[in-house]
Amino acid sequence: MTATLANSNLFKPIKVGPVELKNRLVHAPTTRFRNTDEFVATDSMLDYYTERATDNGGLLIVEATFPSPEFGLFERAPMIKTPQQVKAWRRITDSVHAQGSSITLQLWNLGRVADPALLQKHNLPFVGPSAIYLDEASEKAAKEAGNELRAITVPEIKAMVAEYAASAKRSIDEAGFDMIEIHAANMYLPDQFLQETSNTRTDEYGGSLENRARFILETVDACIAAVGAERVAIRFSPYSEFQGSLGAHAETNPIVTWGYVLSELEKRAKHGNRLAYISIVEPRVSGTDEHPDTDPVDFSWPDHIWRGILLRSGGYLSKDAIARLPDVVNSNNHTLIGAGRYFSSNPDLVNRVRNTLEMTQYERSTFYTVGNVGYLDFRESGQPLDHSKDHLVPKPLA
Repeated sequence: MTATLANSNLFKPIKVGPVELKNRLVHAPTTRFRNTDEFVATDSMLDYYTERATDNGGLLIVEATFPSPEFGLFERAPMIKTPQQVKAWRRITDSVHAQGSSITLQLWNLGRVADPALLQKHNLPFVGPSAIYLDEASEKAAKEAGNELRAITVPEIKAMVAEYAASAKRSIDEAGFDMIEIHAANMYLPDQFLQETSNTRTDEYGGSLENRARFILETVDACIAAVGAERVAIRFSPYSEFQGSLGAHAETNPIVTWGYVLSELEKRAKHGNRLAYISIVEPRVSGTDEHPDTDPVDFSWPDHIWRGILLRSGGYLSKDAIARLPDVVNSNNHTLIGAGRYFSSNPDLVNRVRNTLEMTQYERSTFYTVGNVGYLDFRESGQPLDHSKDHLVPKPLA
């Protein structure tokens, strides 16, 4: 396997959007909550991304980031709205570029899975495509906060689409990102519009598949108009059963639902607006969990609809899956492979995979904690953990 993987397409250069990558192993977006209370990126994040950009030459997709407060809030999550937030991100993109790597920002919109109490604290409404709660706990929390879920209005939708475009422009022109990725996976707001379980609207944004896909496609078109198609990407998870999604158990087969969206994006590509890439999450992954392929799904169909760059993520570096990786990346010349969890614990992941060096196991218990433990203590192959920054509190970069 050593020679096979090292000589595979995974380590051959490829053009993605406006950038030339030296390899096709991508740092997938991984939420880590190391920002400040004002949603500003920190020095710890600068260290984290710089370490993973060093001796890489590939693409790093950074953690899901809110374009503005109206898109939902989580404590210590990032945002890219204020000058301070933009300047902080610029420190990170400049550092990644200095290491010869490229960087994408993922744009996040929570919808009905936001924290209603936190929204209320900031005088923001709790909205979704329809007033359908995720579960009883969410409904209880909303009522206790005095901020009950309601259907987003059409004027609010139009404003949100415009803000996507504005944030894309801030991300590229001011913060220095190479590309932006619309997070339309894992049952966040764009995905909520698309799926029948969370969208029972009767206007132009609900009902038919074409109407349910309208929010996603309008967002894509607005971002294309703002920064150009080659700087826009999008992520989907057709088979996820995370946060109320039914995946393969949905009334409408995922091939029909997401096949339509991919066909619409391919149609735009044929008219000169091909996106930088489309990111898809494998069926064996649902949200943050990985499941064994007890009932494997043939997930080759996206390649037959979308003819551009396709980023596949989900358990490819596990012991069982990595042996199949050469076949996956060599099956065509437009596949990228995303890795999130193993990048968190292996700053030099590209080198380890290329040379089949042992990978350090990730520490799930510190994924969403405060501070540098489990974040900045992982080192290169053969080096012990470095705890010298464990006691330091992350500080804002601007």
